Parts: sequence; structure tokens; C-alpha cells
Amino acid sequence: MDSLRNPFSPGAGSPPYELAGRDAVVNDVMTAIRRTALGRSSKHMVLMGLRGVGKTVLLGEIRRRAESEGQVVVLIEAPEDRSLPALLSPLLRLALLKISRTEAARELAYRGLRVLAGFVSATKVKYSDIEVTLDLEPEQGTADIGDLEHDLADVIEAVGEAAKGSGKALVIMIDELQYLPASQLGPLVAALHRCSQNQLPVTLVGAGLPNIRGHLGNSKTYAERLFDFRSISTLTADATRDAVIKPLAAEGVGITTDALDRIVSDTHGYPYFIQEFGKHAWDVAEQTPVTLQDVEVAREFAEATLDASFFGVRFDRVSTSEREYLRAMAELGPGPHQSADIAIAMGKSLQAVASIRSRLIQKGMLWSPSHGEVAFTVPMFDEYLRRIMK
Repeated sequence: MDSLRNPFSPGAGSPPYELAGRDAVVNDVMTAIRRTALGRSSKHMVLMGLRGVGKTVLLGEIRRRAESEGQVVVLIEAPEDRSLPALLSPLLRLALLKISRTEAARELAYRGLRVLAGFVSATKVKYSDIEVTLDLEPEQGTADIGDLEHDLADVIEAVGEAAKGSGKALVIMIDELQYLPASQLGPLVAALHRCSQNQLPVTLVGAGLPNIRGHLGNSKTYAERLFDFRSISTLTADATRDAVIKPLAAEGVGITTDALDRIVSDTHGYPYFIQEFGKHAWDVAEQTPVTLQDVEVAREFAEATLDASFFGVRFDRVSTSEREYLRAMAELGPGPHQSADIAIAMGKSLQAVASIRSRLIQKGMLWSPSHGEVAFTVPMFDEYLRRIMK
């Protein structure tokens, strides 16, 4: 079949043709955003899940819907080597410029820009990666004392006042939220708390690995009351079928029942894997319908692609000792596993491997569901490791 018309789109955050099984989550987040815009109380939303379950795709869909309603949205990804002030400052500037187009909020937006100018000037001393410049006279005494918790609250409050004047919500969207260090996550939570206390239309929609709930809870004692945590997991069998059938049907292509069942079984409902398997099944099939034989051949291509990219890129980031730790975990199965059991499998003491475990968590390879436990952040990673580390 024509590869140019392949309806499947495996990729980092690439929106699928059919966003199956996620309507309830998207609708709940949009309700929270709309309530915020109306000045009604609503918790900030955090989407938690392993890699490959579609959190970034969901953020993209929520952003599109919020912007289509006129909300003011800033979306950032929190990489491991950039500070929050550096990521947020230029986007808050753009948000204020957008708000300034509304006559009723123009003066509030200009004040927000002056507050932001003071914030940038004060924080550049500590966060040298800030690159944005504002040719405005800073507002003296606001967001300029050099303390991130105080200054960040001031500047987000100022942007929130401008958003309120425009009748819209300021929606701060942060992907990979778990990468924000505690020294910056705490001030962000404090800023959101102040906005909630002052009934300003500011809300956060974040996404991160499952350990983000613990990070937020540790950042501020009141964080658990500010956030609504939603677990984003695998799709149900029915949703998986929809994610395969509907894109094919849109192109006038069918699929046999046994072929569809094999995709459901082989992908375990992980959205990224569904897209990868669907893509290769389309490329292999010569005509409609896609058959079980097509899917069996496609599995080999899909598995090779995942090994080289989705799995392989992560495996290349770890050291020899870290690979030994991961291999020991893989031999125990998908997990989660007790740290002590992994140490025993390696023939070492728990203390001897504690630093390895910590490094793997810092790199985002593992996470800790509970005290003394670890699990892979990437689905089916244990199967991959057993394939390549024979």
C-alpha cells in the first residue's frame, strides 16, 4: 500500500489519527481550565505515566483545545540542563504580549512586562542560562529581590492579573516535570498556591514519570491539596482496537480479526507501540485487509525499530555498572522489584549498588513506586534487555 498515506505516526509526541481511550482525561483537564478562566476554584492537573503511554500527545491535544478557546497557553519541556526561569521567562513575555492585544487588559499586561523585566534582571545573577531581554524599565520592588520563591510568585501573579483582565486563563503546561530540581519545583508550587489564594486564573497542566507525585509532595506540604494526579497507563483492548481500526478505515483499509488481536496482544496497549506496529503492518501489507501474516512480518520490523530507537537510545546512556544492574532487574521480570533482590541477583550488597540505583533514577531509567522498590520507566524494557544481553 502507498506509504505516503500511512495513517500511523510513531514519534515523540506525534499526534495519532485516533486519540483512543483518553476522552475522559482530556475532558476533565479542559473542565479545570474553563473553571479557572471563570474564576472558579480548580486543582492543577498532573498526568503521570511511563514513557510511551502518550502523555506528551495528551498535552498537545489539551493545548490545541485550550488555545482554540482563546486561553493563554505556555508549553515547555523541562530538560535536565535548563533552569525553570530560563524556560519560563521568554514564554511569559509572549503570553503578556498576547494579552496586551485586549484593550481591557493592556495596562495590566504592560505592568506584567515591567515585573518580568525586574525578575529577569534579578535572576540572571543566579541562573546564567536566561537569554531573554526586555527593553523596559523594571517595576521596582516587585519580583526583583533575588529569591526565586518570592520573585517567581510575584511575576506569575502579575501575569495572572493580566490574564484575569482579559477574561482568559493562563495555562502553564510543563512536560517532563520530574526533571525540575526541588530548588525550582518548590517555588513554582508556591507561586501557584499564591495565585489560588488570590483567585487568579492561573493553572498548571503538567506531565511526568510516576515519581512526580512524590517530588511535588516533598516540595511543599500543601502540594497534595493543590494537584489532581491522573495516572496515564495502557489502553484497554477495545481502545487499542479503535486506535488501529479507525485510522485504517479512514484510508479505506480493513484488518482481519486475528491480525487485530495479535496487535492488541503484542503491544500490550502501549500507545507508542501501537503506532509503531500499525505503521509497519501498513507498509508490509500489499492490499486490504491487513492479515495476520502481515502483522507477524511487521512485528519483526517494529521490534527492530524499537530496539534501535525507543529502547536503544536509552540503553546507550548508561555505564557498564549500570547495565549490569539493569540486566539483573530484567532477569527478575518487568517489576517492580525490591532493591535487595536486585543486589542479591548481582551478588553484591545493597549498599554496594545503592549509588548505581540512584544514578539510574536520576537518568530517568528507573523510578521508585515505594520505599525499597524500583521499576523500569520504559514499558517492556526487561524484554529488550534480555534480547540484547544474552
